[in-house]
Amino acid sequence: MRIVVVGAGLGGVAAAVGLHRAGHEVTLFERGAELREAGTGIAIMPNGQRALDELGLADAVRRHAMRFGHWGLRDRHGRPLLVTDAVRAQQEIGTVAIVERAHLHRELRAPLPAGVVRTATPVERLEPDLTGVNVISGGGPVARAEAVIAADGIGSKLRAQLFPGHAGLRRTGRMDLRGMLTRPAGLATDPLAGQLVDRRNGAMFGLFPVGEQRLYWFTDSALHGAPPGAQEGRRQMLSLMADWHPVVTALIEATPVADVYVDAITRLAEPLPSYAAGRIALLGDAAHAMPPDLGQGASQAFEDAAALTRHLSGAEPADVAERLLRYDAERRPRANRLMRAASRQSRLTSQTGAAAWVRDALLRAVPSRLATWQLAALWHA
Repeated sequence: MRIVVVGAGLGGVAAAVGLHRAGHEVTLFERGAELREAGTGIAIMPNGQRALDELGLADAVRRHAMRFGHWGLRDRHGRPLLVTDAVRAQQEIGTVAIVERAHLHRELRAPLPAGVVRTATPVERLEPDLTGVNVISGGGPVARAEAVIAADGIGSKLRAQLFPGHAGLRRTGRMDLRGMLTRPAGLATDPLAGQLVDRRNGAMFGLFPVGEQRLYWFTDSALHGAPPGAQEGRRQMLSLMADWHPVVTALIEATPVADVYVDAITRLAEPLPSYAAGRIALLGDAAHAMPPDLGQGASQAFEDAAALTRHLSGAEPADVAERLLRYDAERRPRANRLMRAASRQSRLTSQTGAAAWVRDALLRAVPSRLATWQLAALWHA
């Protein structure tokens, strides 16, 4: 069966590999001139790794499993608020892998034959009929398929075409500034692995190792107006976090501006009514864009890719619409639940004033065993 995947991000590539290995004739369209992924690090949660297992792609992340004893929330000075026994959670459910985005993208796309990928081909719209879907680029039709997977990202044009009455994206009023760097010599960073929050202004700093020599960090802070450039964003964070644990400002300052990325945090304004419409299915951020607070964005896209591969295995053209409805029934309740949970987590960590003081007091009272159980429940698909 002919299947088109639109968008060569991590989820789109994983779906293309899975469907290709399932015996379908797959074409992967990417608007960019080359097949690549830019950015910093990315967390792949145990549930995302299990989805990659289904696709035969888990080796790309398992060797990057993160090893540490405790993980949780701390105040801006690094003092514990809610600390989990990550070793216990990893033993029960699995490990978190922190991988450089570009490296992960290369690993995931490696099984794709050269003829599967078509770059510099922005898909503008889809024209479905009773027997298939015409895929339209700027100059006209570029393919016809029996099924189309729209994995064209958070600003998906195809989502807007399928659900023209949907409210689309909404900014959360937060800014994500992130970077990667070589681990500075003599700087003790391991005790700060996890997230630090500041109840005065609702800002957050996260820190995770990438292998033995690299570090991935990110900040989450209030955004008023358009997001700044990398240099100005870094300057703002250094000012905002000047009295935090000294490791925080040392890492931000040591990261070259070229390795710093800034984005306004956005999410779907409301859940979609369906992840499937006839012969077309949505995947990843196109289906369920959520705040990054639970680190589930990529993992949910991989779950989508595994589910689509499973439901379309052995399918004939006449089966597609019914198979994609099964995909929707499996994926939409779980992904929408995590969308809501990520929004709740975002509100929790960005609280200020008296509400944040109460939050910190309550978090300190949570037993480590209970926090570990909650972490394991989140990681369990």
